[in-house]
Amino acid sequence: MTPDRRTQSAVSAAPGDAGAPAPWHRVLTLLADIGLFIGTRSVWTQAVTHHQVLAALISLCYVSILVTGVLTLTVRSTRSLARLDLVVLVTAVALALCAWVLNHNGGDEGALTTQAARELLAGHPVYGQPWPWLFGSKGVALTPTIGGGYDYTYGYPPLAPLLTVPFLWLGHHGAPATAVCAGALITGTVVLWRMLPVPWRSAATLSCLGFGFLSTYARVGYPAVIALALLIPVVVRWPRIGQGGRLGAAGIARAACLGAACAAQQLPWFVTPFLLAGVYAVRRGELGGRAAALVVLRIAGVAVTVWLLINTYFIASEPGRWLRGIALPLIQGAVVHGQGLVDITLYYTNGSDRIDWYSHASMLLAAALLGLFVLFVRRLGPAATVLPWLAFFLATRSQDGYYLLMTPLWLAAAVTAPLSEFEHAWQPRPALLTGPRRRPALIVTVVLLLTPALVSAALAVSGRPPLRMEITALRRTGHQAEVVRAMTLKVVNTGSVPLTPHYTLTTGQGMSRYWLLVRGPATIPGHGTASVELKPSNGRFGIPVKPSTRIRLRAFTADPQTLSSQDVRISRTVRQAAGRQVRPPRG
Repeated sequence: MTPDRRTQSAVSAAPGDAGAPAPWHRVLTLLADIGLFIGTRSVWTQAVTHHQVLAALISLCYVSILVTGVLTLTVRSTRSLARLDLVVLVTAVALALCAWVLNHNGGDEGALTTQAARELLAGHPVYGQPWPWLFGSKGVALTPTIGGGYDYTYGYPPLAPLLTVPFLWLGHHGAPATAVCAGALITGTVVLWRMLPVPWRSAATLSCLGFGFLSTYARVGYPAVIALALLIPVVVRWPRIGQGGRLGAAGIARAACLGAACAAQQLPWFVTPFLLAGVYAVRRGELGGRAAALVVLRIAGVAVTVWLLINTYFIASEPGRWLRGIALPLIQGAVVHGQGLVDITLYYTNGSDRIDWYSHASMLLAAALLGLFVLFVRRLGPAATVLPWLAFFLATRSQDGYYLLMTPLWLAAAVTAPLSEFEHAWQPRPALLTGPRRRPALIVTVVLLLTPALVSAALAVSGRPPLRMEITALRRTGHQAEVVRAMTLKVVNTGSVPLTPHYTLTTGQGMSRYWLLVRGPATIPGHGTASVELKPSNGRFGIPVKPSTRIRLRAFTADPQTLSSQDVRISRTVRQAAGRQVRPPRG
């Protein structure tokens, strides 16, 4: 029986098919069109005062969104709806470009990448060089380290600075880097749009440009956006790489993109083992173990060659600094931050003396997830682009950017790497995992793989703060009780290990700058008590007007990594400390 128009798969519809589009295709196009409204009003508001031409262009984009919405619900053919998908894409690109023109100076990532490009062009070292002057401007955030300092150096692989060099003429701030990232995002969107089956193309527009968050990261200058764009052609139909035992030109190009992505930012390092393991499993199911291993070796060989070519200059000119630089996110000891499990220690308890165990838990979970992926690749294969990011939920730095920056890859895998691609993939089944007790053995294996990570996470969460702190005096500015110039703390080390704490007061998520030690010992001996006098780094700390604002006194130590926190009732403390002014610092 030949399927009629109503039973044909919309996914297989060709661009030239004049049949009626599937209802879900209309809905997907409409959702992508609606997604263009997100953030557009704020961009128009910014443009209408100082950039009337851009405001007019954004108004035309509004017209495009509205007209496209009407046509999406009324066109009768798949061909017409496919053309509307293209209109949505063009409108999204126009809005992204307008937003970049208005907000192109970037943040800390863009400033660092642009400065690295300038140093590279001048023949100066790129890695291990502090550039503190970049962080004095508004919008350029600092990364505090648990050792009481800040990271002022470039800590990513070198592809982003290399690509930024030709655009240095754009400005002195982060504009060159943000231009590269914005261009990479737009290019990646177009590539994903083109590589997806016709009915799914608007999903590419929606996931890359429609929600607004990836565009924001591009305008900040995150090198991960470049890595995302390079991973898109790798992930689309990735189980078919090396099909028949041959890479071909397309397979070599995809392997080269994988190597280049790993040379742009560190996030691809985490997804690469999953992709290679998945390719090996699928090819082994098709060709056997030896041929599958050869395919994976060819992919890895091309990727490593491209990665080395991009890094060659830096390996030759500054090998030690280069190695420490590209490993910086793993070794810098940045303060705990994010939306993951570490929030328990950061916000819900008073700290932990076992913060290191969050890092151990994250790495152990990454290894366990890779093991589970190999064992159950026929079921977990489509999730290869999602699984790696679960490990970051247990890390000390668990920002949601680690998850959402790669979400277009989730879409690419969902559409082009379904479960059917893994039906015959090889799954290792040792003797212990076969036989009549196969299911209990598999359950035990899963538990054994996950237990080390869960135990490490439990150790981190259950740690206790090693320091007890009490504000004993405040120094204010004249009659302004809401402005604190200095404070004195009584600090008790409850453990037996000497600790060198670094103190700060925070009024929200994230971290304020460390306070400066004016008087008192820097190191608190085991079971010791000390009185320390501190002052804000900028000379003043403004007490929030709202009494409901939560103020946290925090003390970080680097060796061992610990956090001690407690809530501070400043208003009550000010009343108690009235008349007990801290003496002005000497000198």
